[in-house]
Formats: sequence, C-alpha cells, structure tokens
Amino acid sequence: MALGDALIALGGSFLAAGIIARLGGRIGLPTIPLFMLAGIIFGPHTPGLALVENPADLKVIATLGLIFLLFYLGLEFSLDSLVAGGSRLALAGTVYILLNVGGGLVFGFVLGWGTREALVLAGVLGISSSAIATKLLVDLGRIGNPESRLILGIIVVEDIFLALYLAVLQPVLSGADSFAAAALSFGRAFAFLIVLTALARWGTRLVDRLVTTKDDELLVVMFTGLAILTAGIAEELGVSDAIGAFMIGLILSSTRAAPRIRQLVHPLRDAFAALFFFAFGLSIEPGDMLSVAWPVAAAVVLTLALNVAAGALAARMNSFGAAQAVNISLTVLSRGEFALVLATMAAAAGLDGRLAPFIAGYVLVLALFGPLIASRSEWIARLL
Repeated sequence: MALGDALIALGGSFLAAGIIARLGGRIGLPTIPLFMLAGIIFGPHTPGLALVENPADLKVIATLGLIFLLFYLGLEFSLDSLVAGGSRLALAGTVYILLNVGGGLVFGFVLGWGTREALVLAGVLGISSSAIATKLLVDLGRIGNPESRLILGIIVVEDIFLALYLAVLQPVLSGADSFAAAALSFGRAFAFLIVLTALARWGTRLVDRLVTTKDDELLVVMFTGLAILTAGIAEELGVSDAIGAFMIGLILSSTRAAPRIRQLVHPLRDAFAALFFFAFGLSIEPGDMLSVAWPVAAAVVLTLALNVAAGALAARMNSFGAAQAVNISLTVLSRGEFALVLATMAAAAGLDGRLAPFIAGYVLVLALFGPLIASRSEWIARLL
C-alpha cells in the first residue's frame, strides 16, 4: 500500500471509529462494541465504503492498542488492594471465576469445536470487561455503593486470573507436537514471568531510576519503549505480547513516576485501543456471525444465568440483599477487551474459523446489552 493510501486508511479508520462511537454514546452505549461495529461497517466484508481492504495492514498499530490496554491494566493493578479487601473479596472473586470459567469450558466442549477452542471459550465466557464495569460504576453514580467494593474486588481477582491464564494458554495454542515441546514452551514462558515478577518485587528501585524524569516528553518515550520492547520479547518467548505489556505495567506501578505515567498513557491507550477494536471488526464477515447466531444466543443466556448465580452467592457471602446482588451480577456482565485478546490469540494460532465471528457476536451483544440492563438494575431487583 502506497504511503498516501496508508495514511488515508489510517486517518479514516480513526475518524470512522470516533464518529460511530460518538453517535452511540448519545444513547449511553459503551465505546468498545461501537469501535468493533465501525470496523465491520467500513471493512472489506460489508457493501459500501471499505476504508481498509486488508486487515493485516493495521496489524502493528492494532497490536499497539492491545499493548497499551494491558500496560495500563498493569499500572492500575494492585495486589495490596486485594489483600486489604480480606478473604471475602478473594473468595467472591474465586467463586465468580469458577462458575463462569467452568461454565464456559463446559460450553466449549458441548459445542464440539475442539479442546483448544474450548479453552479459549472458557476465558471468553469467564472474564468480564474491566473497562466497561468500572465505567458503569462511575457513569451510574454507584462508585460509593457498599457493593461496589466487592465488584472491584471481583475485577482484581479476574485480572490476576487473566495474567496466569494467558501465560498458560499461549504454549497450548502454539500447537506443540509433543509433551516435551509443550513443557519447554511453558518452561520458557514461566521463567520469563518469574524474572519479571522478581523485577517487580526487588528491582523497582532500578526501574525507577531508569524511567523517572521531570520531563513528560522523555517519560512518555521511556515507558512506551519499555512496554513495546517487553511485549516483543514476551511474544518471541511464547508468552504473548499482552502479558508482557501487563507485567511491565505492573513493575512500573510501584515507581515514583507511576501517577504521571497513568495520566500520560491515557491518550495513547484510548487512541490505539480504538484501532485494536476497529481492526478486529475489519476481520469479521457479518454473514459469519449469522452462522453462529444460535451458539451466541446460548452463550449469552448461559452467561446471564451464571452471573446471576455468582452475584447471588457473592452477595450472600458479604451479607448483601437482593438489590446489591442484582447490581453485582449485571455490572460485571459485559464482555469486551479480554475476549478480543483471546480471539486475536486464537486467530494467530489458526484455530477453528468459527471462533472469531462467535466471539465478535458474543461481545457485541453483551457489551451493548449489559450496560443497558445494568442501568435498570433497581427495577429488575424489584421485579425479582
């Protein structure tokens, strides 16, 4: 693609994603599914204007979106907040994961698409969208509610699980042809994680000296380089670029510059993440989503049932009533960025072609449906 054509496609993609998200925002819809929808509308598989004919043309820039998303999550992550929450928060998060991930794994095997596909579906159905959940708490004015602390605790436990799950899943998806090869791949990934964890525990002072500067321009250059470099090394070692970005974010979260980094990375995260979701939409053919409509519908119903059960149990363990149980269940119902991370990994591993349209349809439905019913949780609680 010529430079001029590439720039027009890139600029048009940003603009299309922004316009569609702005229109949807007027009726209270979250941005993540709207960015995906923009990619589908202006992609090569939909009649009309195709801003990008080949989704691979945006691969590197879309990957930057994924890197900054997970990097920011690492910056926001705090193990201390989970410990301070006590055993009840940890137990509630564990119950949520066991029900939803376990249900997703069973659902994947029932579909019969394959073992590796079932493992991907377990994560897709089991992990809620932290971005949508936290945004809902703020937008609905519930951040000060007593059950909101429990919701945030569940999200933190999910984030811990996600980091471990991605690390374990990547060697499995790489398709090692023997137990020894799989063990070697996992050993490499595990060793890399141990090194980064040790750096987070004992090397914070060294990293702090490396990145801390009074100049915001230099700070942006430093943390961007660290995030992308670590993601690249992780990808080469078979850990996945996403978990590498998460871990370096976790390391930087303990430095003196962490508050400034969180502030400075916001525009980078928002801009490039929009392209990540847009690029995922480009790869989806609407007709393919229709072909998996029944599995998507079944997965949505199953997720709703599992979330209600998990929310009720979490509420009971923390002595909350029915209204709080409904708030917990519906606030963490939406699926979003993490499901698309898994979809990207599945596509790179050459798994069943039905996974991508299934995940796209599933995320679209829950990311649109979840916030709408969460905003009416009080009415639903009275109805129940």
